[in-house]
Amino acid sequence: MTLHPLHRPVWNALNSGWSTLAQGDARALRTDPRYAPFAAAADDRAEAQTALAALIAGNDEAWIVEPDPIVAPPGTRIVREAMLVQMVAEGMVGRTPTIDSVLLGEEDAAEMRDLALMTKPGPFLPLTHRLGRFIGIREQGKLVAMAGERMRIPGFAEISGVCTHPEHRGRGYAKGLMQLVGRAMLERGETPFLHAYAAHEATVALYRTLGFEVRAQMHMMVIAAR
Repeated sequence: MTLHPLHRPVWNALNSGWSTLAQGDARALRTDPRYAPFAAAADDRAEAQTALAALIAGNDEAWIVEPDPIVAPPGTRIVREAMLVQMVAEGMVGRTPTIDSVLLGEEDAAEMRDLALMTKPGPFLPLTHRLGRFIGIREQGKLVAMAGERMRIPGFAEISGVCTHPEHRGRGYAKGLMQLVGRAMLERGETPFLHAYAAHEATVALYRTLGFEVRAQMHMMVIAAR
């Protein structure tokens, strides 16, 4: 049986769109930790799990996202766990927003990271901004909202890094930026997907208004070396 490309998103991304950032071998891979903290083993065999543990050194954390319940590899400890929903959109609902967005680049990297660390949309490391195209909204010169791209798998692109400064929420910035990012993906022939915490029902409901539907439940576990 052929599994859906998003069945194991991290492993498939590291073997395709993220291959140039992958560290490890055929048994286990992780992203270059300057870009993202994700990792995956080829399978659940002891050899692969041992190789996965070996990729986590020092104070590094690795984020594991899998469709089935995960057991921490030998020599690692669980930092936190959560259930996610994986959502896909075959099309974006609603009219193209008229928000005044700007393309973000290297000169915006420090502000992007500061905004992400403040609002915690997910892991955002020093070079996360290079994983794909990011757009944002500025008010009086200050970056107050952004959204962009993360995992790349043939035919699919992940929307990520969606966040708004607390003082500028309630203005539709996140929704508008997601529509723009998602439409750009669709125009390239890619299906937008994303991951959200299953417990955040209001967030999942917002994504449904944009045209996203739940494809699968995913298990997320953050691990570190003992």
